[in-house]
Amino acid sequence: MEFEDLIYEIRNGVAWIIINRPEKMNAFRGKTCDELIRALYKAGYDKSVGAVVLAGAGDRAFCTGGDQSAHDGNYDGRGTVGLPMEELHTAIRDIPKPVIARVQGYAIGGGNVLCTICDLTICSDKAVFGQVGPKMGSVDPGYGTAFLARVVGEKKAREMWYMCRRYSGQEAVAMGLANACVPHDQLDAEVQKWGEELCERSPTAIAIAKRSFNMDTAHQAGIAGMGMYALKLYYDTEESREGVKALQEKRKPDFRKFAR
Repeated sequence: MEFEDLIYEIRNGVAWIIINRPEKMNAFRGKTCDELIRALYKAGYDKSVGAVVLAGAGDRAFCTGGDQSAHDGNYDGRGTVGLPMEELHTAIRDIPKPVIARVQGYAIGGGNVLCTICDLTICSDKAVFGQVGPKMGSVDPGYGTAFLARVVGEKKAREMWYMCRRYSGQEAVAMGLANACVPHDQLDAEVQKWGEELCERSPTAIAIAKRSFNMDTAHQAGIAGMGMYALKLYYDTEESREGVKALQEKRKPDFRKFAR
C-alpha cells in the first residue's frame, strides 16, 4: 500500500503512521485524510500490529488541522465540508488497537482534535496544544468540542475554544489532554516503549476495553454528523470566509461586520 502524504512503518509490532507534509506544518488536505483512514484500518486489522502511533514529520508540528491553502469556502476532498473528518475520527475510535498521538511540536486546530480522540497522547517539552477555529472562521462541532469536555472538563474545553490560547506539554498533561511529557530528544523512544508495552497485552482484552470506553460517548458521532452539516452552512457565509481572507492578506479578521 503506497501513500503520497504519509509514511507507514512497522517498528517491532508498532505501526507508525506519519503525516509527511512538514512544509505545510503537517496540515491535512483531502488526500491526507483518505490516506490516514486507509492506513489506520490497515494497521488496525493487521494481526502482527499491537499498537498504532499517529505522528507528524519534522520538528515543527504534529498537525495543524485542515490545510487552509486548500480551503476557499470548502476543502479539496470529499465529505460534508470537503474533508472526510467524520470517517477519520471514526477510524481512530473504531480500530481495535490503541492509537497513540506522538506530539513533538504544534498540535493546533484539527491536530488538537486528533490528540483528543487518540487513546493516548505522549508529547515532548516542545509541544504546543490549542484551538484556533474561532480566530479563523471555523470550529469542530463534534468530538473536538463535546468529547474534549469529557477529556479535560467542561470549563477548560470552553476556555480552549473560546479563548484560542496555547498550552505547553506539561499543561496538557495537567489538564488530562496528554498522558506524558518527556524531553524532546527522548520522545520517539518513549512512544515506542509505550507501543511495545501495549504489544505485550492481550489484544482481545484491549479491543474490548477500547469499545467499552467508546460506548459511553458513541452518541457523539451523531452530534458530529449533524454539526458538520451546520459547519458546511457556516463555511458558505462571508463571516467564515473572512477568516481565510484575513490570513491570506496578513491582517486581523473583522468578523463582526458579517455577523447576523
